[in-house]
Amino acid sequence: MQRESQKVGIEIERKFLVRGNPPLSGEGARILQNYLVRSERKTVRVRTKGGKGYLAIKGPSSGAARLEFEYEIPYEDATSLLAHLCDTPPIEKTRYEIEYEGLTWEVDVFAGANTGLVLAEVELESESQKVSLPGWVGQEVTGDERYFNAYLVAHPYQKWGNKSS
Repeated sequence: MQRESQKVGIEIERKFLVRGNPPLSGEGARILQNYLVRSERKTVRVRTKGGKGYLAIKGPSSGAARLEFEYEIPYEDATSLLAHLCDTPPIEKTRYEIEYEGLTWEVDVFAGANTGLVLAEVELESESQKVSLPGWVGQEVTGDERYFNAYLVAHPYQKWGNKSS
């Protein structure tokens, strides 16, 4: 079965640095996440968000697309996996959703070892979909592995020497 214009299990998203002040409202959703597996071919992520737990299996990126399968799991299982099976401190961030010209932008404000990093992501129906960029969106970093959460967990933003691309 396929979603309209998108294959099931395929994530298509573009990622950007945030400049200026995006219109963040509300408290946002606090996210803790870490990885059970991190390799070039696949990642297995554990996440807590909004009192729920999630397990995601992702393949390698090819442009803005990659295989992704995400499942809700019991919150207690997710917190136990984060505490006992993940080696490094988790990624800490607050996610805000901003509607702009028919698309939902997810703005992640990182905390902990990644404080100072703010990224915006937008999911698309296809890689060729046209996207109008809000004024607070800066440089695109879609293919830059340094901005993948799986990289940030092992190489925190606070330890980067030169933080610009």
